[in-house]
Amino acid sequence: MTNVAPMRVAIAGEALIDFISEVDGRFNPCLGGAVYNLARALSRQGLGTLYLNPFSSDKLGQALMQQMVNDGVVLAQPKPVQAVTSLAVVNLDETGHPNYAFYREGVADRQVTAAQMITDCANHNRTIELVCSGALALDARDQAVYLPWLTQQKQSGKCVVIDANLRPSVMPDLPAYQRCVQAFLEVADIIKVSDEDLLALNVPGDTALQQARHVMQTTQAHLVALTMGANGAWLLTRQGEYFAHETAHLNIIDTVGAGDSFLAGLLAALASLNPAGHSLTQVLQQLQPQQAHMILGHAIASASLCVQERGCVPPTWHQASQWAEQHPSVQVAAV
Repeated sequence: MTNVAPMRVAIAGEALIDFISEVDGRFNPCLGGAVYNLARALSRQGLGTLYLNPFSSDKLGQALMQQMVNDGVVLAQPKPVQAVTSLAVVNLDETGHPNYAFYREGVADRQVTAAQMITDCANHNRTIELVCSGALALDARDQAVYLPWLTQQKQSGKCVVIDANLRPSVMPDLPAYQRCVQAFLEVADIIKVSDEDLLALNVPGDTALQQARHVMQTTQAHLVALTMGANGAWLLTRQGEYFAHETAHLNIIDTVGAGDSFLAGLLAALASLNPAGHSLTQVLQQLQPQQAHMILGHAIASASLCVQERGCVPPTWHQASQWAEQHPSVQVAAV
């Protein structure tokens, strides 16, 4: 697949190999990492996507790089580095829900600086509208790399997207991690967060929806997307709140990459409301209920297709649109 679309998204964060546990005790290696999955998913949804981190020269790194290129993602750092590829061991529970252990010291995807990312984004400054990060990039140990880059991009008028896809069990200092994540959320225009992430952040509120409202009230975000697995998802904006859940029966294989596919579908649907490439922040400020329902429905369809595949296989725009049309989600609006 060759991506000829102008760059509309710049994304930075981890790329790694997921060793996913099988029922017989073996581990199946899969290309992954939340940000890596998101980059692929965005490109497959039709958005020109620039990935800012380098890959390793080892065999695993080259496999990651090749799949990214096959999916149409443009690499800001196409020259491989000598550092090894990040690894994750993924154990799935009886519902297909993953838990992780990471091996990320001295790895390739962390061989990046804020200055380099700012320079790479400047090369596509006229067309980039969205800058995205999250997941392992929210580690306090990497804050000095990713936060200055995002802050500079926001100051230059880009729409900042943070995926608060948290991994508290592998962070050595949980309070420092929570403070770091909060610092990232404070520069975000769009935030994606799950009910589990909100618990890990210790956000005030008796329900996930109340906690998401707290995030909206205490940040500058124009949109907060709250995912709750099989219980559906909420879209919170400054104009109203919108809920939807999947109505079709799903043959769930695993949930790896579901949140990444959801966010990619959401951003692609949002970008479709802005074909001329104007300010996405302005689009968010003027979002109408019908548009919010379309965005949320497309995001849920994208996740529904992903969970029916082994590992992360993000759907295309056409596949997600077709699923959303054939399986309309139940939607309720509350202003």
